[in-house]
Amino acid sequence: MDETDTQTEGTYTLVVELASDSVLEVGSLGEHAFDRGRYAYTGSAFGPGGFARVERHRELAAGERGARHWHVDYLLGHPDAAIREVVRSPGANVECAVARRLPAGPVEGFGASDCDCPSHLATLADGETAALAAVEAAHEAAGSANE
Repeated sequence: MDETDTQTEGTYTLVVELASDSVLEVGSLGEHAFDRGRYAYTGSAFGPGGFARVERHRELAAGERGARHWHVDYLLGHPDAAIREVVRSPGANVECAVARRLPAGPVEGFGASDCDCPSHLATLADGETAALAAVEAAHEAAGSANE
């Protein structure tokens, strides 16, 4: 889960803060309401670029990119959204296991178009410490179950 790990592939979760209530168009999922607060998006960094995908997400959230390819891009592209933390499980293909260990999210199917998970976006409890702890615990539990 250490961001300095030299592995280039694995599973990651972005802890995103949305500073205002918003209605967002989420690609083919349509328009959805998002309450102000913290969210966790879990994704896979297997394949081309590996964890470089996280840097692409950071650039989009910072307004340095405009292209929207994935559901999370619509959230990160909102001017009131910011990535607060990134939790990684290097070398572990536990995307769905992590997503299922987190609370339900506001959009059915978000980030889960290639699996049978309800969503890969979770709504987190208020507070930075609680949000990060929930994500870290989900990664740890998924990694332990996968060993």
